[in-house]
Amino acid sequence: MTKNILFIMFDQLRFDYLSCAGHPHLHTPNIDRIAERGVRFTRAYVQSPVCGASRMSTYTGRYASSHGAQYNGFPLRVGEMTLGDHLRPLGMDCWLIGKTHMRVDKAGMERLGLSPDSVIGARQAECGFDVWCRDDGLWAEGPDGFYDENRSPYNEYLKSRGYPGENPWADFANAATDGDDIASGWFMTNANKPANIAEEDSETPWLTGEAIKFIEQAKGPWCAHLSYIKPHWPYIVPAPYHDMFGPNHVPAAVRHDSERDNPHPVYAAFMNSRIGRAFSREEVRQKVIPAYMGLIKQCDDQMGRLFDFLERTGQIEDTMIVITSDHGDYLGDHWLGEKDLFHEPSVKVPLIIYDPSPDADATRGTTCDALVETIDLPATFIEVAGGKVPDHIVEGRSLLPFLHGKTPENWRDYAISEYDYSTSPMAAELGVTPRDARLFMITDERWKFIHAEGGFRPMLFDLQNDPDEFNDLGDSAEHAEIIALMYDRLGKWGRRMSQRVTVSDDQINAARTGGKQVGILIGVYEPDEVPPAASSKYRGPVPTKGKE
Repeated sequence: MTKNILFIMFDQLRFDYLSCAGHPHLHTPNIDRIAERGVRFTRAYVQSPVCGASRMSTYTGRYASSHGAQYNGFPLRVGEMTLGDHLRPLGMDCWLIGKTHMRVDKAGMERLGLSPDSVIGARQAECGFDVWCRDDGLWAEGPDGFYDENRSPYNEYLKSRGYPGENPWADFANAATDGDDIASGWFMTNANKPANIAEEDSETPWLTGEAIKFIEQAKGPWCAHLSYIKPHWPYIVPAPYHDMFGPNHVPAAVRHDSERDNPHPVYAAFMNSRIGRAFSREEVRQKVIPAYMGLIKQCDDQMGRLFDFLERTGQIEDTMIVITSDHGDYLGDHWLGEKDLFHEPSVKVPLIIYDPSPDADATRGTTCDALVETIDLPATFIEVAGGKVPDHIVEGRSLLPFLHGKTPENWRDYAISEYDYSTSPMAAELGVTPRDARLFMITDERWKFIHAEGGFRPMLFDLQNDPDEFNDLGDSAEHAEIIALMYDRLGKWGRRMSQRVTVSDDQINAARTGGKQVGILIGVYEPDEVPPAASSKYRGPVPTKGKE
């Protein structure tokens, strides 16, 4: 059965802020209904806990150090293969509806003479996707213009709906009112106020409407990347979602005073950042988390609208649905806000996959505890489209065996994530050079290990005995053997073959055994040293020069 793929990504959605994952107050029945039809992966890790790098890994199927776009705004180099490049030769179109956070490699395109107006150039500029609509959000005006230099189709939509001004996103979607004044969503003190916009005109319903429009006219097979900006900050949501939750629904922060007692220097720098200091204040959490929950509730309601449409049109039966996020949100856990480091609330994400094929019937409504990485999604999609995964390019592995009740051979023993914090104030405060401002995480079934370049000690957490990750064992002599194991793994991973992307192992094996170099003889002394077929050209009588 040829399937379509609806690849849904939320931005900054925590793995545990869904009712199917056990949240005590937030009910998400529509996302839950996909979990009831599919498999929910309980240990899915992003390959970098920041928007841009995480997404580039997910779209390429490659680790951040392989594709090189290791932070927000770092261009994805021209020629890096992405989902569309893999799927189109298999007969599957690949479309974008929403956010990518991809920055185009303008210098590379100019060097190669690629015009953004050409088909190839447009796809290079849009992370390999054909674009139904792209909107990365955060349309903040500054001295150099908008935060995002691309046009905002959402702002154009708001203007068509009668919202005035050059940037109605800032004045309405991202703002409440305080008397006659704007109460901007940039200030978290306003998070409990309703956004000054009709709910049906806010970002999440608008993008859902665009997805429905796309599906109505699409001819399969297609892969549609429906990528929401929410529940990413600014934390502000329209009525009625702004007051659905209150302080009584805010979970206690997962943090301990001991974490501030001689912390790792990099961790200390992030705790002492403006974001860390803000989310360490309980009044901030009491304002932000109910709004964050309201944003998720709105997202789930829009999933109901979308899934109802698929069921009503009969397309739920031939569409694989994938739900995930690009990273999580600390929300004050571990004295931190936002993302960036490697505690579970930041680096672990929800991942739910519904496969409509009969092969997946035995796993419906189940969970899978295997260590998976979001770079596994491109490999999965390639197999769904009927292709063979080019594993010299795509570093992830297909999840289809798990969906079909099988355990893949030689599945990974550990998951990897990386973070480049070179542009942050924390790197400057620590005196770390841009090339050394990097972190590497390895996690297995029990341990989580973080290496920090720049001469720092490692971090180590025992997830079995310390699931909340309070006790850093990175300087514990008793755990020297575990630390040595993790460094061995990091070294092995670092030595992986990741850049030989133009020649596959199959091609090399064929060249070694297929006799393609018949007649090219190097280092041979006697003719009998090689098979006759390899040297037949040089055996037999001397050819004549022709008639005299």
